Amino acid sequence: VLLVESGGGLVQPGGSLRLSCAASGFTFSSYFMTWYRQAPGKERELVARISNAGIITNYADSVKGRFTISRDNAKNTVYLQMNNLKAEDTAVYYCRRGGSEYWGQGTQVTVSS
Repeated sequence: VLLVESGGGLVQPGGSLRLSCAASGFTFSSYFMTWYRQAPGKERELVARISNAGIITNYADSVKGRFTISRDNAKNTVYLQMNNLKAEDTAVYYCRRGGSEYWGQGTQVTVSS
């Protein structure tokens, strides 16, 4: 199992980023996928979750209405579109295969002017 995130970077408040997580080594369409984040000095927290077919999504209250999780099962990729970013969104973002022990290496998102 391999999960590789990309798309992080430095963005100004109010800006947007789209994170991608490319998956391999398992039947991607059989698993729900999740995005987590971990800010400095804080515990890792669940940001969003998407069902295996992409029909059901759930979000942390702090990102509802600003972030959108989606997936392309043909490309074995899950996405996190992040709009209207705030300083408090600064964190390392990780994708995870469902609730398993398989995590990506993370991608840094920094929101700052």
